[in-house]
Amino acid sequence: MKIAFGLMVAALAVAQDSASHFAAAKAAAGADWDRFLEFQCNGPGPRVPTAATAAAPAAAPAGGRGQGQGRGPAGPPDRSTWYAEPGKVFDNLYFFGQSEYSVWAITTSQGIIVMDTIFDYSVEEEVVNGMKKMGLDPSTIKYAIVSHPHPDHDGGARYLQDHFGTRVIMSPADWDVIDRRTNGTKPKRDIEATNGQKLTLGDTTVTMYILPGHTPGTISSVFQVKDNGTTHTVALWGGAGIHQDKTSVNQYIQASKSFAEIVKGVNADIILANHTDWDHTKVNVPALAKRAPGTPNPYVVGNAKVLSFLKVAEECATARVPYAN
Repeated sequence: MKIAFGLMVAALAVAQDSASHFAAAKAAAGADWDRFLEFQCNGPGPRVPTAATAAAPAAAPAGGRGQGQGRGPAGPPDRSTWYAEPGKVFDNLYFFGQSEYSVWAITTSQGIIVMDTIFDYSVEEEVVNGMKKMGLDPSTIKYAIVSHPHPDHDGGARYLQDHFGTRVIMSPADWDVIDRRTNGTKPKRDIEATNGQKLTLGDTTVTMYILPGHTPGTISSVFQVKDNGTTHTVALWGGAGIHQDKTSVNQYIQASKSFAEIVKGVNADIILANHTDWDHTKVNVPALAKRAPGTPNPYVVGNAKVLSFLKVAEECATARVPYAN
């Protein structure tokens, strides 16, 4: 009886601690990061056997989530389920993603750097044709920094390699994941990033940080953009899914803390993600197409809100640690 009571008390203490982290995540999210909160606290990952979660379960996006599928035996998904219009976000930054997945293209004085490459079935229409539509030349894509080895982020990289000679950058650990993958389109192994490495192309530098958690070598990045000539600093969070095993969850917590320190140090005032729900890209890109002169850019949120985004990641993952395998 005493043992059973002790176990019950211990379980209650764990549940209460977990609930406190959910509450901290909800407070950090506020009204700014509600969709990110839903995915981080209630999306894939360890299931929490209580009702004390931070938000309603996140809806799965069209076309799959996370390790979504590329072109299958039956062909690609219907275009109506994934197509999104391209958009200019800053003087030197464009969106060329799908309805649920982002590709960010940085224009420099010596060519283009893309951050992620979406799926094999959509890269030509969304990235290549999207660039042409926006007056850019896709043959000048010099580098593709792939945040992590899932088909919704690396699927189009081989196309860019084969058609434009684009150099593809991933962390060594994530290249190893690619090498072990036996199905789907995958890029040829190319440049291996190191933690803190700076990639400079013309007048632009991207700093890459290897922060394991979502995958063994997820890359998050920092770079600068201009909005009507004013310089801002972007923090791009490389991967947000939480896995079932305790090692990965703890790595994810450390990744969010480490990137927060980096973000604070460079005073980043913009947070970008590679899924369109989490950073309001679904709303912001169409709004920017109609932006009136002199009005604020909705992506410029200030350092405090950027840190709040990462606090949501940290607290949701911490809440789920006790229930990881």
